[in-house]
Formats: sequence, structure tokens, C-alpha cells
Amino acid sequence: MDSKLRKMAILCSMAVILLISLLVLYINKPQGGGGDRNLPPGQTPAPGTQDGEEEDAEEGERAWGQIGNDLSAFLKDNTFFDQEINPVLEAARNSAARLSLLVTSVEKDLRVQIVDSQGVPVTGESFFIELEGLGEYKDLDKDGIIYVGGLTAGEYYVRLMPIEGYRVPNNETKVRVKEKVEYVAIDDISLLIRTEDEIDAEAEDTGETDALVDADKTEIQKLQKSTANSKVGIDVSKWNGDIDWDKVKEAGVEFAIIRAGYRGSVTGNLVEDPYFTANMRGAAVSGMPVGVYFFTQAVNEVEAVEEASAVLQLIREYHLDYPIFIDTEGAGGNGRADGLDVETRTLVCDAFCRTIVNAGYEAGVYGSRNWYNNNLHADRLEKYCIWLAEYRSAPIYQGYYHMWQYTSRGSVDGIEGNVDMNVSYLAR
Repeated sequence: MDSKLRKMAILCSMAVILLISLLVLYINKPQGGGGDRNLPPGQTPAPGTQDGEEEDAEEGERAWGQIGNDLSAFLKDNTFFDQEINPVLEAARNSAARLSLLVTSVEKDLRVQIVDSQGVPVTGESFFIELEGLGEYKDLDKDGIIYVGGLTAGEYYVRLMPIEGYRVPNNETKVRVKEKVEYVAIDDISLLIRTEDEIDAEAEDTGETDALVDADKTEIQKLQKSTANSKVGIDVSKWNGDIDWDKVKEAGVEFAIIRAGYRGSVTGNLVEDPYFTANMRGAAVSGMPVGVYFFTQAVNEVEAVEEASAVLQLIREYHLDYPIFIDTEGAGGNGRADGLDVETRTLVCDAFCRTIVNAGYEAGVYGSRNWYNNNLHADRLEKYCIWLAEYRSAPIYQGYYHMWQYTSRGSVDGIEGNVDMNVSYLAR
């Protein structure tokens, strides 16, 4: 945790403890007149006070950094931040420096996250953990997360090693390493979701639409008309910028699939699309039915479960009318998942969708005609919603599909520049 966050945590804790301390002092303040019963023999009250009570109260207030009724007066007290004489600040610092562990297992692995008293991952430190019977593991990249793979299923004990400036748990943490991935959402996945301010977005967000290579001159670039069995819609992400959702709906768009985020092509970080919240809220206000998608760079089933968990976390406060899709396509040739074999990539898509379905949502897979034909066992995924990208007047894909993205160069009122356009054959 950087210094700014640490200072904020200390100040927040300090303020709470200060208010509690003042309340205790107020409750225990002597009541009534009482004459000079609290004065030593022969001593008289100070002039201008009632039996010395007001003077004693002022001394007590100054001892805690308060002057009169001014609760912010401690900021003017030069001795307040002296750790040796201020128990309030000492307690706040101890609270801010207290660490705990969050441990997750998906399949024969452990992810140990070191968090502060506010549940925020602590970065910038070289933490060590000791795994019973296996030795020590270090947080090499100082991101507050230590991953241990290739473990045998069973129970383990994890201990955070002491580190200067922090209070570590006294007891070991008992955890269970799972034998097989269970396709259920990871509870603490929010700690792994990054914003684009925290990463190199230019290097990480490199998805390429494979359907462009397969496009022909018959590609339709205008919004089609809906029918009794179909509806027309768009899909959007940060690349579409600010959207006037009222104008989009008035233009005849009947649904939208909104990008929730992506996994970085280089580091594998889980990243929220910077326009996701604005798009979801804008669409909701306009009454636009929505679904979401996530660009995958998962290299195994465990990472697919992570990606699905991230989406479930991001959409927790929104209503969805359309499925949650895994967007499987290339990342410029150098993406971490570009070299996956057909079997592994199919398992990744299935693991993502199974996790989504187990959470009570409808799941789907997005890909181009060439991608379905050459990079996936498409027949094993047809139990989910298949979203086909093929840019021509009519698809020639021989497999089954439920939605068709027919252009990436469409135009609609309310969005500047090109936008992807789709036809849905789902019953909605």
C-alpha cells in the first residue's frame, strides 16, 4: 500500500478512536458542583473556575489533543503526532499496520493475498509465506499476491513471516487445496481486478477481430430491421467512447452487449473496461436491454474461472437480459493465449461458461467463423449461446449460432465513429 493510502487509513482509524476516547471522557466526567472535595487540603480553586473542575476538564482535553469543543484542534497540537505520548495515534498506526491473509484454491493451487486492516492488498513489499512441509515462498513482484501451483490436494497450513513495520497474524491459516476445479465463482476475486490506471493498457488491451480477415464486399454496414424472430443490436467497449444511450435507442437499437473487461495480453491482469460502469448505467436509464462480454487471455481452466468470477463481480448490481459471453479471439499474435491448442482453448471457454451458468446466468461464446472452424471444438460449446462474427451479407458458417455480428463498421446515432452491429435470434 502506498504512503498516501496508508496515511488515509491511519487518519480514518485515528478519527474513530479519538471520538470514542472523547465519548468515554465525557461519560466519566464528574457531575454536579461538589465544592472543593477533589482539592488537596489547603488548596483553593483557581480564579474563574468552579472548584477547579473547568481547569481539570481543560487539562484533560489538552491531554487528548482537544481544545474546548473543537474536534479538529488536535491538528494544531504539535505534540499530537508524537507516537511516544499519544495513545490514539499509536492505536491507529497499529490498526493500519495489521495484516491478514486471504487464501483461495481453484485446482491443486493456492493464491495467498496479503491485505491490510481495510482488506486492501499491500503492494511494494517482499512478503514471505511458509507453507507447511514445503518451505517458504516470496512475493517476487511485490503485488501482495503469492501464487503456488502444482500442489497435491489436501489440507495445508500457511503462515505469513514477520516483516518490519507490520503486525502479522500470530496463528497459521488452515486451507484446503482442491483436487479439481469446481467452476464456482471465487469470492475474493475483486482484489485481483485492476483499472487501466494501474496497467499499461496499450500493451495489454490488444484484441484483434479475426472476422475482418474473412470479410467480403457484401458486408452490411447499416442497422438492419428487426423481424418477428430477430432483434437488432450493438456491442460496445471503451473504443466507442461516450455514448448517448437515449439517441441509440431512438435510432432503433434493441439491445447492447457491453464489454465488462479483459485479461491483459502480456501480464494476464484482470482489467475492468474503463467505460463499463458508464455504459451499464446509461443503458439502464434509457431502458436498453443488455448483456456483457469479457475478452479472454486465459491459458487454462483455472484462469477461465478467474475471468468468469471477475465478470460476476463486476455485474453484481446490474440486471442482464442477454448472456455473459467469453470473447475468444487473437491478441495480435503475441498474446499469452494466442498459442493455445484447440483442446485447451475449448476447455477454457467451457470452464468460463460453466462458472457463469453455476452462478445462475446465461453464458455464451463469441468467435469468428474461422475461429470456430480452426481453433475450437465448436460442437462441444453449442449448449451455450453461440455468437458468430462473420462480415458478409449472409453467414456461410455451417455450425449452429444464436447471434450474428455482421459488421464492425456500422454507424448509429448517439455513437461517434464505427460500431459493431448484431442480429439476435434469441427469444427475448
